[in-house]
Amino acid sequence: MKMMLDIDIKSPEEKISYSHKIFLIGSCFTEHIGGRLQEFKFPVIQNPNGILFDPISVSKSLLSYIEQKRYTKSDLLHLNELWQSWSHHSKFSGMEAAEVLLNMNEFQQKAHDFLKQANWLIITLGSSFSYHLNKGGQPVANCHRAPAQWFKKHLLSIEESHTSLTEVIDRLQSFNPAIKIIFTISPVRHIRDGVVENNRSKARLIEAVQSIIEKHKHCYYFPAYELVIDVLRDYRFYDVDLVHPNYAATEFVFDTFKQHFIEEEAQTLMEEIKNIVTGYKHKPFQPETMAHQNFLRNYSEKVMQLQMKYPHLDFEKELCHFAKRKL
Repeated sequence: MKMMLDIDIKSPEEKISYSHKIFLIGSCFTEHIGGRLQEFKFPVIQNPNGILFDPISVSKSLLSYIEQKRYTKSDLLHLNELWQSWSHHSKFSGMEAAEVLLNMNEFQQKAHDFLKQANWLIITLGSSFSYHLNKGGQPVANCHRAPAQWFKKHLLSIEESHTSLTEVIDRLQSFNPAIKIIFTISPVRHIRDGVVENNRSKARLIEAVQSIIEKHKHCYYFPAYELVIDVLRDYRFYDVDLVHPNYAATEFVFDTFKQHFIEEEAQTLMEEIKNIVTGYKHKPFQPETMAHQNFLRNYSEKVMQLQMKYPHLDFEKELCHFAKRKL
């Protein structure tokens, strides 16, 4: 008896390998995929502006990396005792404007350099709702708890999303002709917009992205949204807020991504690294025991063997952790 729907996922001819650099940008679900790739030692950079949800914010940020934009004090506002940017997540906010700008511009430079060499760009879109300042009409990526009357909320049309994303794809092709793009739609529900409104928002994103995929051979679609909504189809796979997919759901999505978008050789190495990651996360009840000292010694040897076999991967964190044993 079948318990799940089948879903057709088209894999790229050339899949992701450990020699590839991967740039991720978009909603909070981006960081589920990016965090797992990072854990498995892939060369990754994710969300240099922080979490972004709508196509306008994503496109604007990507263009700023391509153009190597440097932020100045005129790009900041002082709100709730903090210097903040309408283009950045609140994690970039701070008490001192100079420090905020230094942090933002360091990430800008890293993003520019990495994007120039990236083999893959993964864009996760969360919502078609876009916010703009009433005064001047500037697009806003994060409202920073400013008064609601400062903003105009707008449900982007399919054409508006398509136009903004197509513009940045064209610029990317000139900036980095080798880059390939994977689009995905976040399965996180934006219930604050309303259930019906959330579904309209997701539907517009799906239609805009599918239109882009059909016209660009180097663009692909990974159905994270459909895997959670149409394959898992159960609130057991959501956290208690009924909005965010839980660990089981995100692991299912990542495993499916791995199967269809990561080459087999890399998948084999991922299994070896997974064993190391499991050991790294182990929390001993009695760290002074000989049994735990042997555990650390065994894992230290495993990591050193992997490091020698794959010198281009960074196991420094794990080597330091497992070296914390009594000699």
